[in-house]
Amino acid sequence: MTEPLLRAQRVYKNYGANEVLKGVDLDVMPGTVVCILGPSGSGKSTFLRCINHLERIRSGRISIDGDLIGYRQDGDKLHELDEKAISKQRAEVGMVFQDFNLFAHYTAAENVMAGPVLVRGEDRTSARARAVELLTRVGLADKVDAYPRQLSGGQQQRVAIARALAMRPKLMLFDEPTSALDPELVGEVLDVMRALAAEGQTMIVVTHEVGFAREVADVVVFMDQGVILEQGPPTAVLNNPSNPRTQSFLSKVLT
Repeated sequence: MTEPLLRAQRVYKNYGANEVLKGVDLDVMPGTVVCILGPSGSGKSTFLRCINHLERIRSGRISIDGDLIGYRQDGDKLHELDEKAISKQRAEVGMVFQDFNLFAHYTAAENVMAGPVLVRGEDRTSARARAVELLTRVGLADKVDAYPRQLSGGQQQRVAIARALAMRPKLMLFDEPTSALDPELVGEVLDVMRALAAEGQTMIVVTHEVGFAREVADVVVFMDQGVILEQGPPTAVLNNPSNPRTQSFLSKVLT
């Protein structure tokens, strides 16, 4: 039996008195696509950031490929890892944000090269060759030396995807990757993500694109108020949801 690539167990997260995650459990198998749906403020993006230890959890455990993320266990106690060890773990997980987060003074190729060169110590020649290959893969062969200001939002997001892939991640996280895009640019980003899914890349996608979830996801998760209320195949969750809150949400977004 294949073990989950990602395992989240009883994950709690709060900001002061505001409890954002309330005991989230989720297993993600290798090579699968999990799409997380839910209303704004339900904890979806916070959960994604906890997976990469960009946010510290209050309690629970998150493991990737059997390694505890952000902590080491000493007996019954967990101790947070130092920043160097955390950075090493993050290098195994690619993350694509809503707002691209490209370096404005770097070209597209230089943005893609940055991680391999600065984090993994790759030489610039091989890193650039890999960057050109990845930019070609996401349909930007003619934009290798363009700066972010010269690119559309959809093109910038595709550079961000190539940048994440440059680290050869075990897991890709997408935090509403199309929400900052004009409607006519959404398709070009989703096409790249469809191709990644077809290649077997393990992905967790927080999205409002229900059509994409229906088409590409192996598992759809519905979150509300910091809790996973429902999860299963798209045909079950989207076509025949069992939870009243899921039913209410989908009745609004699918009309």
